[in-house]
Amino acid sequence: MKNFFDTISNIWKIEELRNRILITLGLLLVYRFGCQIVLPGIDSTQLASLASSTDQGIFGLLNAFTGGAFANASVFALGIMPYISASIVVQLMGIAIPYLQKLQKEGESGRKTINQITRWLTIGICIVQAPAYLYGLEAFGVRDSAFLLGKGLDFMVPAVIILVSGCVFAMWLGEKITDKGIGNGISLLIMIGIIATMPQSFVQEFLSRTTNNNGGLMFILVEVIVWFLVILASILLVMATRQIPVQYARRTASGGYEKNVAGSRQYIPLKLNASGVMPIIFAQAIMFVPGLIGQAFDETSAGQWMQVQFADIFGWAYNLLFAFLIIIFTYFYTAITVPTNKMADDLKRSGGFIPGIRPGKETGDFLDKIMSLITLPGSIFLALLAVLPAIVVKLMDVQAGWAMFYGGTSLLIMVGVAIDTVQQVNSYLLNRHYDGLMKSGKNRKVA
Repeated sequence: MKNFFDTISNIWKIEELRNRILITLGLLLVYRFGCQIVLPGIDSTQLASLASSTDQGIFGLLNAFTGGAFANASVFALGIMPYISASIVVQLMGIAIPYLQKLQKEGESGRKTINQITRWLTIGICIVQAPAYLYGLEAFGVRDSAFLLGKGLDFMVPAVIILVSGCVFAMWLGEKITDKGIGNGISLLIMIGIIATMPQSFVQEFLSRTTNNNGGLMFILVEVIVWFLVILASILLVMATRQIPVQYARRTASGGYEKNVAGSRQYIPLKLNASGVMPIIFAQAIMFVPGLIGQAFDETSAGQWMQVQFADIFGWAYNLLFAFLIIIFTYFYTAITVPTNKMADDLKRSGGFIPGIRPGKETGDFLDKIMSLITLPGSIFLALLAVLPAIVVKLMDVQAGWAMFYGGTSLLIMVGVAIDTVQQVNSYLLNRHYDGLMKSGKNRKVA
């Protein structure tokens, strides 16, 4: 415990790190404050039905990502998800569009242009989603009387502008956190939104267990222990790598290479889960399709079965298909984000080689084979974590809101962002000759 407080003290001693943390906390506080501001022209006292309709299911997950702003009809109701969607679209378009491929190779200037394209696409997505959200409030049980100015243009136009501006402002906050604060700003905004709904979900689960004679405190303890075990498994998935040994050769006077240079051995860390949570996000988007197909064939028994089965995100049919899609998308996303051929070419140009493998194409094929082998257990592990909320609901009768924190996108985002932020803080401490957050020991500051 003393070492922990010493580390906190060391963090406060580094002025740059202290300022970055304070800026990050301040901007996150601004975002959380904005999530509570209801859109002008909407009666906040009549939004109870919206809150009850978004406490579980796919809209419950969306509400968690926005930190409750979706259920509050807040100025940040769209959250940061349009920016995430735009980033995914631009990333996928980079595979097929030569202009984007050229920008990706231009370094910092190309990255700035791609970021600008992403921002404009975000605005375009918001312009589509904002009116869809406003008109869709009625489907969540919000009465027309909640719209104090009606649904005419005098309300819709300003409301759409506010929602689009709210998303753009949230995007700006995220970028400012990345530049001036600590950690990845966009990811932190999503994580803080998820964490904001966590206490309420736990209190609901606690009351359900203790007041309804449904297991009591002992079952709550079991749930917490299982939750911590799942967190450890998520950390393992995020951090696990396969180390590929690499040696470097030195060019000789005759034009050849002298191999096995002393001290030249390094490693290529290939991640067990190189795609992060993106396969879950892709699969989640596809899971809307079976329900829509069922609605299209509503008069048939197959159509009615699809509507019933795929409307329940904790159902077996939904989660079996969900897990299968996650495995498929894990391979797909890993293939487009881990350029094994480029890695092989870079190694060859720098005089590096994998012992026993010829440089060039054979090295690329070898890395591709290794990625395929380690992606299989990684994708299965990711799929199991994604469907774990459904498993704990079925086997342990956990409340839907609390079950969402047992796996899936929510938990992986929380774990991934926390690890990334801690690693950045750790690098500041080590650069100033302090022990890092991940290492215990005494203050070893150099005079």
